Amino acid sequence: MQTPVELLEDSRKISALAHPVRASILEALRTPDTAAGIARTFGRSRQYVSYHLKELERVGLVQHTGERRKGNFVEQLYEATARRFVVSSRFASNPERLASVFRDQVSLSQLSDLGERLQRDAAGLVDLAARQDEEIPSATVEAELRFADDDARAAFLAEYVDILKSLLAKYGGAEGEPYRVALATYPELEDAP
Repeated sequence: MQTPVELLEDSRKISALAHPVRASILEALRTPDTAAGIARTFGRSRQYVSYHLKELERVGLVQHTGERRKGNFVEQLYEATARRFVVSSRFASNPERLASVFRDQVSLSQLSDLGERLQRDAAGLVDLAARQDEEIPSATVEAELRFADDDARAAFLAEYVDILKSLLAKYGGAEGEPYRVALATYPELEDAP
C-alpha cells in the first residue's frame, strides 16, 4: 500500500532517488502503471524503463501492485511506495559520529526529529492540497531573536513555556480536530559565503 510520505535513511534508496531517470519514473508511478506505459510517456524503450524500474523495486521504492491484460500480453503493474519521498536529516557520511552527537545532545536530536516530522507532514499536506484542490488550514510563525547572554535566553524560554502552558490548558481539549504545535529554539547558522 502506498504511503503519503516515506522518510529515506538508506543510502541505496537515496542514490536511486537522486538518479534523474529513476526520479521521473517514481513521479510517473504515483499512480500504478506498467513499464510499457511509462516508456510511452517518456519516449524510451520498454527495456530501458524496465531496467530502472527493477532497480527501484530492488531498493524498495517501487512495489508490484497487480497485472493488466493487453491483448495476449500480461503486463505487470507497479507503483511508488510513497507519493513523496523525504531524505532524512539523519543520513550522514559518518553515522557513528552522528549517533554520538545525538546521544550527547538530546535536544539537538529532538530538533532533528522535529525537522523531519515537519518536512514529512508538510510534504503530505502539500500533496493532499494538490490532490483535493482545497486549502489546508495551517499557520507558521518564525522570528529571529537576539539574546544578550545565556541568562536572557533561559528567561525567554521559561516565559515562553509558561505562556504556552496556559494556551495549551485553554485550547488543548480532547475534542475537535487535532493540530500539532511545535517550538524550536536554536542558534541561527551564518550564511555560507
